Amino acid sequence: MSEFRTGTAAGWKKHDQSPVLGGGLGTCFDISVLRQDGIYKMYFSWRPQKSIALTESADGINWSEPRICIGPRQTPQGWEDDLNRPSVVFLGGIYHMWYTGQFKPGMPDGSSHIFHATSRDGVEFERTGNTPILGPEEEWEKVALMNPHVMFDKDKNIYRMWFSGGEQYEPNAIGYATSPDGINWTKYEGNPIFEAAPASVWERHKVAGCHVVKTGGYYVMFYIGYHNEDYAQIGIARSSDGVHGWQRHPQNPIIAPTPGGWDAEACYKPFTLYDGEKWILWYNGRTAQFEQIGVAFHDGIDLNFD
Repeated sequence: MSEFRTGTAAGWKKHDQSPVLGGGLGTCFDISVLRQDGIYKMYFSWRPQKSIALTESADGINWSEPRICIGPRQTPQGWEDDLNRPSVVFLGGIYHMWYTGQFKPGMPDGSSHIFHATSRDGVEFERTGNTPILGPEEEWEKVALMNPHVMFDKDKNIYRMWFSGGEQYEPNAIGYATSPDGINWTKYEGNPIFEAAPASVWERHKVAGCHVVKTGGYYVMFYIGYHNEDYAQIGIARSSDGVHGWQRHPQNPIIAPTPGGWDAEACYKPFTLYDGEKWILWYNGRTAQFEQIGVAFHDGIDLNFD
């Protein structure tokens, strides 16, 4: 892969203590982070437990022992054999979690659907129903809907979701949906709203796993770009409304594998917060079949699109 960028670009720097979560815990991946009262709360997929867990940190680097928030359950359809890929929003004193439930009889077979759960303490979550709130229905969605990222739009008083759809092993493109209550969703008729760019070698195969933030008058999407099924990097794009007219960053990809490093073969699923001085970006890195979570930083709020 010598023809590809390695490391970082556009002002991003990987933290030299990465990975910050994984190791003896086994594969940890696909996170959602809240910052409350100066504490970072990271919800992540804990593969050995087939569950979603919570860990906390004062600095975003050193994390507490994880606690399982919600685990798999048996259903006739096998919808929730394995739980992963959470998105968590705190609103009106309630923690809302959207997560992926997977039927996994053997990869790459199976299917993925999106579910919803709530919590008052942010630790123990209860499902709001026995069936998925979203599943694959359209041709482009194939057998899998996963990687929900949800934002509550205070101006419009709606929940907005960006999700990945397509194949079970790695989804193919990004769709969009809205909801008045976080449970009943309407998919955008123009889905998918973001697809792979065949002219860009680094992301010509697939795009997926996005996190969207609102900053500087734009919706900025951090996303995974796949050169092929196994080699992935992280890029940025922006849109004035979060749906149309996406402009890719001129220095994409911003986070790429480091040869010989813990993330030497792929960089996946970014999640980003601005702490008032810098952007903090957590992501999955993979070497062989082992995924762990690392962190990168960007000083200042300007993401250097122009």
